[in-house]
Amino acid sequence: MPQAHPLPPLPWLSPGDAFAPVHTAWGDDTPYPGLLCAGGALDLTTLDQAYRQGIFPWFGAGQPVLWWSTAPRLVLDPQRFRLHRSLRKTLRSGLASERLRVRFDHATPQVIEACAHTPRPGQHGTWIVPAMVQAYQAWHRAGAVHSVETYLDGTLVGGLYAVRLGGMVFGESMFSHRSDASKIALAALVAWARRHKIALIDCQQATPHLMTLGAHPIARDDFVRHVAQAVQRPTAPWVFDPEDWAFLY
Repeated sequence: MPQAHPLPPLPWLSPGDAFAPVHTAWGDDTPYPGLLCAGGALDLTTLDQAYRQGIFPWFGAGQPVLWWSTAPRLVLDPQRFRLHRSLRKTLRSGLASERLRVRFDHATPQVIEACAHTPRPGQHGTWIVPAMVQAYQAWHRAGAVHSVETYLDGTLVGGLYAVRLGGMVFGESMFSHRSDASKIALAALVAWARRHKIALIDCQQATPHLMTLGAHPIARDDFVRHVAQAVQRPTAPWVFDPEDWAFLY
């Protein structure tokens, strides 16, 4: 009977400790590729340092804080976004009738809560545990976490939230209470990103849904280098102008 290989050691962080180098994350020959370390805290300084190094937290209820740096990394180049015909039709008809509206940062706490509590097909529970909700809402109040919201007839029906550092946007989660509502929010983010020359939107981990919209994997080293440069860029205003839609077509 073959023997299982022992798992690599997993560094344990105390609050304030530096992260391990991302190349030391667990590899494809382990049960959890991309797992870098555990412990630490979800305070604003630690989160800022993590994202600037291409690291993000992801853990479930009852687990310690787990930090990840996946390889490869899934990203969305706004220029490669696929605006499928059905979504284009929905956008044009909704905007023309004025029933559809997109807003930025009008209801960020509600968007984070909705992402945490909206069931997803094939998933049980959520990784957006209460500690994560509290941390990202605090980071929103500090100015780094933002939302894109889709409204239909004045009611919030979908959206997403993301981390923005300089010229880098890190997508976190989406929710949808109506067909295409989260895709509309993503399309608005892409239009804004094109206008402000944002080169990449981080998607963290590969999902079939995001890949149908144009997301693709890149090497972790390339991603980390890009982040290091992008976070040094000036921060574009997080404001959506209806004229931004012109950058989508």
